[in-house]
Amino acid sequence: MIRRIIEINEEKCNGCGACAAACHESAIGMVNGKAKLLRDDYCDGLGDYLPQCPTGAIKFVEREAAEYDEAAVLANKKKKEAEALHGCPGSQAMRLKPMRDTTVAEPVTSGLAQWPCQIKLVPVSAPYFEGADLLIAADCTAYAYANFHQEFMRGRITLIGCPKLDAIDYSEKLAEIIRENEIRSVTVLRMEVPCCGGLEQAAKRALQRSGKRLPWQVVTVAVDGTLR
Repeated sequence: MIRRIIEINEEKCNGCGACAAACHESAIGMVNGKAKLLRDDYCDGLGDYLPQCPTGAIKFVEREAAEYDEAAVLANKKKKEAEALHGCPGSQAMRLKPMRDTTVAEPVTSGLAQWPCQIKLVPVSAPYFEGADLLIAADCTAYAYANFHQEFMRGRITLIGCPKLDAIDYSEKLAEIIRENEIRSVTVLRMEVPCCGGLEQAAKRALQRSGKRLPWQVVTVAVDGTLR
């Protein structure tokens, strides 16, 4: 049937995610850092709650599309509510006993050697990448592991990310960074929770795609702040 439906220009999209967060029907999602219409039958063609797109990437068009399926939308909402209630193993609430760091005798300074440090924001080529030892760390590791700065960041260029929150595949950008720069080694620091495996896999794929053979290691941090 021909009906009114949303259209997203991915070239104009800046990945802010405001539309995806506001879409009550979950018709819009973030894929590889860009807003995308996930299912025609989730889009009611109204857009009442959508904020104004800052880049003008969203508009409505008349085209052939599946009919809006309210029952499917409601079923999807119930599924998401159930997932939020029970959660994945990495989202289960727990109380942690603080672990005292006995290795630090004096006040310490930040080990961050560059800015920005988020994988999504860091440039592919930068002077600090030349001859660098690269640390690819899940963002939770900086909070879970007390000696994060001194033991892992010190002397390394740090890239931080969370594939579950960003909902993107970092492997392509990481591969470009490794390919275009003289990286000496790669350390992946991840949490023990299953969802954090996405960061480890992205780093492995990036190393393969880069065509380079580099020394690399994976270190896992437990949720109680110890190393596995």
